[in-house]
Amino acid sequence: MKVRILRQQSPATAPYWEAFTYDGPEDNSVAGVLDYINYHDDIINADGERTTRIGWECSCLQSVCGACAMVINGRPVLACDTFVRDLKGKVIEIRPLRKFPVIHDLIVDRSSIHENLKQASMYIGEYQPAADGSHSQQYTVAKCLKCGLCLEVCPNYVNGRTFFGAAFANDCYLVASRNRARGMKIRKTYAEHFGKTCSKSLSCMEVCPMKISTLASMAKLNRSRHDPE
Repeated sequence: MKVRILRQQSPATAPYWEAFTYDGPEDNSVAGVLDYINYHDDIINADGERTTRIGWECSCLQSVCGACAMVINGRPVLACDTFVRDLKGKVIEIRPLRKFPVIHDLIVDRSSIHENLKQASMYIGEYQPAADGSHSQQYTVAKCLKCGLCLEVCPNYVNGRTFFGAAFANDCYLVASRNRARGMKIRKTYAEHFGKTCSKSLSCMEVCPMKISTLASMAKLNRSRHDPE
């Protein structure tokens, strides 16, 4: 099986495609495929040429950290949760997320996600839960990995400077539902950086590895606008 990877040595260099050969088991994940290619001291590409190790990020390899987010065969996914047996064709095509600056190969700078949360003062503070007791949605939203997959497919997210995306919207709901005193401010921030611009394509929900219903968070935030503070 051929593995095509869009590589980039540094932010200042141009990207280029490089192919490798994989003849391991089909039960392996794409994260395992990258490990397989990087395993030996001498890395050889499909043309028999010596090359450098592929740069990529990982931590848990169990779909709970989000570090290995990338685009595989045109779909934004987690490499550790994508298996060779489930991919169609004889070519695996891998490239970094496009909505973030590339640092090296498949490693991108996703710091804008956290910087936007800091800019909006997105913290819970003193726990003051809302009366509706939507614990199920709160629990689900709290599992957000900040992996960036939702932003990769979002037609409204460009560079994160004004529209902050689904991960931000879900955090708005989480904070507003757990601290009534900050609810009004959070809802205004939500409207400014998400609610007024979201086109509701809901592509974010299709790729979310945690199956978070951003639509439910939006509905609950909109409904809570009329709740007493």
